Amino acid sequence: MLRPEQILYEDNHLLVINKPAGVVTQGASADQTSLGHQAKHYLKTKYHKPGNVFLGFVSRLDKLTTGVILLARTSKAAARLTEAFKNRKVSKTYEALVERADLPDSDTLTDFVRKNDAARKMETCHPEARNGQQAILHFQLLNHYQSATHLEINLETGRKHQIRIQFSNFGCPILGDRKYNSAINFSNGIALHSTQLTINHPTTKELLTFKAPLPTEWNSWMQ
Repeated sequence: MLRPEQILYEDNHLLVINKPAGVVTQGASADQTSLGHQAKHYLKTKYHKPGNVFLGFVSRLDKLTTGVILLARTSKAAARLTEAFKNRKVSKTYEALVERADLPDSDTLTDFVRKNDAARKMETCHPEARNGQQAILHFQLLNHYQSATHLEINLETGRKHQIRIQFSNFGCPILGDRKYNSAINFSNGIALHSTQLTINHPTTKELLTFKAPLPTEWNSWMQ
């Protein structure tokens, strides 16, 4: 069930949620729930809606990732927001705790990545490799702590597991991310958080920014 404090914004066209770790966005197996199921139940219950509840999934977060996720409550909003994401008119900011590394204050990571279906993960590849896609992100050093480095990250491209594979390839995997070579236990999910999302409202065109506070699990690492 969605808790009231998870709702960051809501109107007739949008539902913005602070997603917890361990919940898939959609497509959960029969014995699991998904954020989509929870959101539909929330809307159906709150507004006493009969029948099916429409939700457009215009953005997604990995199961282990936390933070801002945007859902569309109308087909018109879904179509316009999908187009905005496609044309890179949406600004997304992430924060991550990575294994302690000496990083420059700000920089850009550029790789080519592709799916490794056999391993059920992404991998870096040669620029001319079959099915390879360029992955670009920009990061800024926020702080060094005793056991972790705190980064702010902005994506230029939106590849599957992009932040996770690129920082693993750079030699500083995200805390708790066993799939991408982290050897450190993290208490809940991984230390990757969608902190902020900025869009133009699909109908009013108003510029909106949504922010999600860092999970409490981060506190013990940020000292």
